[in-house]
Amino acid sequence: MNTSIFEFLAARRSVKPDRLAEPGPTPEELRRILTVGARVPDHKKLAPWRFIVFEGDARKSMGEIFAKACEKEDRQPPSPVRLETERTRFLRAPLVVAVVSSIKPRPGAPEWEQILSAAAVCFNTCLAANALGFGTSWITEWIAYSETVRQALGLKESERIAGFIYIGRPMEKPEERDRPDIDKLITSWPA
Repeated sequence: MNTSIFEFLAARRSVKPDRLAEPGPTPEELRRILTVGARVPDHKKLAPWRFIVFEGDARKSMGEIFAKACEKEDRQPPSPVRLETERTRFLRAPLVVAVVSSIKPRPGAPEWEQILSAAAVCFNTCLAANALGFGTSWITEWIAYSETVRQALGLKESERIAGFIYIGRPMEKPEERDRPDIDKLITSWPA
C-alpha cells in the first residue's frame, strides 16, 4: 500500500475560492493538471467532457456576463452590491476551469455514465492541482444553470457545466470539517 497517497487523499480539503491567492498554475502546470484530470473512467473512450479556462482578464470579462445574466434572469432587479459580487465572482481565485459535460450519443454508453465521467474529471482535476500544492474548490453556483451564461460560453444543447474548479495557492490551511459517520452509510448485501 502506498501510504503517502492514502494520507494525501485522507487529508484532502477544499479551499473557499476567496481564500485562494496568486500565483496560479503556470501554463505547464495547468497542462499537467488537466492531463491528469482527464485520466478518469470513460466508457467507450468518448471523452464526454471538455475544459474552458479562465485566467487574467478573461475572469473579469466573464464577470460582466454574470452581471448581465443576473440583471436579465433575477426576478427582482439586483442591487449594486449583488452586481459587483457577480462581476468579481471569478476574481476570487487566480484561475478557474469550467468542466463541461458534453454528452455524446453512443449505443452502450449511457448518458448517466458520461455525466459521472465528467464529475470524475472535476474531482481528478482538483486532486491533480492539490498534488502540485494548489488549493481548489469545485462548485457550480447559479451561474452553471444560467441560460445567459450557457449561451455566452457557446454550450450546445447536450452540454452542461459539471463544475467550476477554482485554483490558487491556499492562504492558510483549511480547517477540517465534520465528516459523515461512515458506519451509517454502509450496508451489507443481503439487506
